[in-house]
Amino acid sequence: MTEIRGQWWDTLLEKTVFFSFTNLGYWLRRPLWKTRLRDYSLRGRVALVTGANSGVGRGAAEGLAKLGARVYLLVRNRQKGEAAQAEIIRQTGHPDIHTVVCDLSRPGEVRAFGAEFRQQESRLDVLVNNAGILVHERQETPEGLELTFATNVLGGFVLTAELQPLLRAAGGARVIAVSSGGMYTAKVEIDDLQAATGPFDGVTAYASSKRAQVILTELWAEKTVSSGVAYQAMHPGWVYTPGVKRSLPGFTRIMRPFLRNIRQGADTIVWLSVAEAAGRESGAFWFDRRRRATHRLENTRNTPTEYETLWRCCQELGGVEVR
Repeated sequence: MTEIRGQWWDTLLEKTVFFSFTNLGYWLRRPLWKTRLRDYSLRGRVALVTGANSGVGRGAAEGLAKLGARVYLLVRNRQKGEAAQAEIIRQTGHPDIHTVVCDLSRPGEVRAFGAEFRQQESRLDVLVNNAGILVHERQETPEGLELTFATNVLGGFVLTAELQPLLRAAGGARVIAVSSGGMYTAKVEIDDLQAATGPFDGVTAYASSKRAQVILTELWAEKTVSSGVAYQAMHPGWVYTPGVKRSLPGFTRIMRPFLRNIRQGADTIVWLSVAEAAGRESGAFWFDRRRRATHRLENTRNTPTEYETLWRCCQELGGVEVR
């Protein structure tokens, strides 16, 4: 059963992009949804959200807390994470919120965090790979990794690999990659994953990293089909967040009246965490509670061989092996 009634109307809206991705699209689709998030429960379940101190990640963490999950906020800055933790507890009245610290751009740190978290918890029902950055100058981590790729792609890949035992132990766990509508403009340049050649364009690097997340979601679903874990990717539309305001000030200034708030941007993340459809269709790409096409332009497609190369590179650069 699909989540959206009146699919012809939703399909027409999707083609407009502007009306689809903005808050107008959210309000036009909302009456078509068959279920409300408050009709679900995550009591007794464990969730971990990366980049959860602000923006869409913060909205997702709050939504999961409202459904009763134990929620871990994975952040780089403990002070900001604990401030978000306190505010989520205040907003929801749900005390089972915790801050954990890890820099996702550092594979070794992610592996160490994974080992520690496996000792702390016996299951993980929802993993939201949300953390992401957009920078306008090429930067490298101490390991020599390009920062956008390391944070947006490699960090989530390594974290997902490290937490496989907990995800599989949960039975019916969900892993959700928060992509971007910008990925529709990009393909993954497999021979230059870390944007090492030519002039660096931060927007292009970001869009490519978001395309890579969608590809990896498809591969996770394919390669771990017997694990009982469902992998989904989604995009939240155009959302007013501190990151967007900082990275794209011109876009934010012009579009501010039409940008979604973080609750609207996070709605599909929370829905994917609990909806039956998200457990049946592993490897899909979603927006506003409906499965969407992953391509609008032919020149954004990668070959199956390139898919496998991306997977292999993530394993090698991340120091993990998925079995």
